[in-house]
Amino acid sequence: MEEIDDIVELTDDRLQELVELISTNEFDREFKHQAFLNSRLRTTGGRYHLNSHNLDFNPKVYERYGMEELVNVIKHELCHYHLHLEGRGFQHRDADFKNLLKKTGGSRFVKPLEEQKPENYQQYECLKCHNLILRKRRINIRKYSCRCGGQLKHL
Repeated sequence: MEEIDDIVELTDDRLQELVELISTNEFDREFKHQAFLNSRLRTTGGRYHLNSHNLDFNPKVYERYGMEELVNVIKHELCHYHLHLEGRGFQHRDADFKNLLKKTGGSRFVKPLEEQKPENYQQYECLKCHNLILRKRRINIRKYSCRCGGQLKHL
């Protein structure tokens, strides 16, 4: 696997070579279709196309987490690929898929690819009991009051 670590910039051609190499080394089967980088993928690391048997991979996986995580995603998608072509259970819930994924050491889930933005809360304080109230939506403080009956102040 020394050849894998040499990749500096990931292109479709290098990805194709990498997928073919992993397929022969880990699965003892040939990969006969195409592997592409697809920057339109947002939350998933890769995708297997049932009709064309091609594989799409998210370039953010390599950019954010490096080669090791990309190899795990490739193994995951190759599990779908080889099991589907053999007519065995290729979906996440199938025992065949889970067993092959465990055997090859692929990842079940990809690490988060997008930054999760913190939720913005409106903060109110009761002027009587000094209780802090967090709300997602803004409220009319002239119309609503605290549980204790005290007036609210928007912070």
